[in-house]
Amino acid sequence: MTKNFEIIERIVIILILACTVIAVGIEFYSMYERLTITLADILLLFIYLEVLSMGRNYLVFNEIRMSYPLLIAMTALSRQIILTKEIQHPSTYVYESVAILIIAVAVVVLRVRHLDILNRNISKKLTD
Repeated sequence: MTKNFEIIERIVIILILACTVIAVGIEFYSMYERLTITLADILLLFIYLEVLSMGRNYLVFNEIRMSYPLLIAMTALSRQIILTKEIQHPSTYVYESVAILIIAVAVVVLRVRHLDILNRNISKKLTD
């Protein structure tokens, strides 16, 4: 039964990667048709790149690092701020910026927890 789920997971990941590659192609074609490249386009391409990296990481290592979805969320929020053309209440920008800050802190915490300095301090406390 577990083997069936692994096969289904791999098929779904491959489909997600294929859809992402198609979306990247569509985005490049759209930029070519408009003859302009905006910051929102570049951020969207970064989102696609993170999805591709997350899919590759899953296929190679059979794991998804939590930092990938967080980076995608940060980029999506940044893109949302840039795409908002109509005048919004200033508090909306503050909320979105605070959300990006919270996600950035979460990414830092996820990265810092693997440092040797932290692991040494924990092992010293356990032996004392």
